[in-house]
Amino acid sequence: MERAASITRRTGETDIQVDLRLDGAGEAEICTGVPFFDHLLGSFARHGLFDLSVRAKGDLEVDQHHTLEDVGISLGQALLEAVGDRSGLVRFGSARVPMADALATVDLDLSNRPFFVYRVQLPRDWVGQFDAALVEDFLYALCTNGGIDLHVDLVYGRNIHHCVEAIFKALGRALDQATRQDPRICGALSTKGTL
Repeated sequence: MERAASITRRTGETDIQVDLRLDGAGEAEICTGVPFFDHLLGSFARHGLFDLSVRAKGDLEVDQHHTLEDVGISLGQALLEAVGDRSGLVRFGSARVPMADALATVDLDLSNRPFFVYRVQLPRDWVGQFDAALVEDFLYALCTNGGIDLHVDLVYGRNIHHCVEAIFKALGRALDQATRQDPRICGALSTKGTL
């Protein structure tokens, strides 16, 4: 059975289509109107080996917030649908990713009980025209809609591009681990028997 999902979200602020295939090859087709965000999502997909398509039109004349948040909501919903009943799911994932001067760690649990810890101090808020302060909003929307217990740490870094990209690469790698299936796991990996 293919572990994939398609989500469409239309509001007064955004129009978004997300297609996610968990067992992919890391191919991405991203167009959000925010070029650096496209780059980050492409890195996430490549390093998570997910096939990901994101098409978003947002009210960028206002700012980037609605676009990033609504893509996070949609991607979280796609993940939730793609993992299904979580039968055989490894569930936990961790990644520690260096990128030149920066080091980021992401630890997560696909517990279906969202929680978010974001210990990130960026050296400044902007990467060119991208508002890097909105990464927190994107990740919060992703974890609350995807049922993820998500912990993100920027251990150190001074180049903001490297800091943020290391986070997205680590997220992809950790999510790849967590979404793997292990034939030894019968049902959901929980003493309760369900997630």
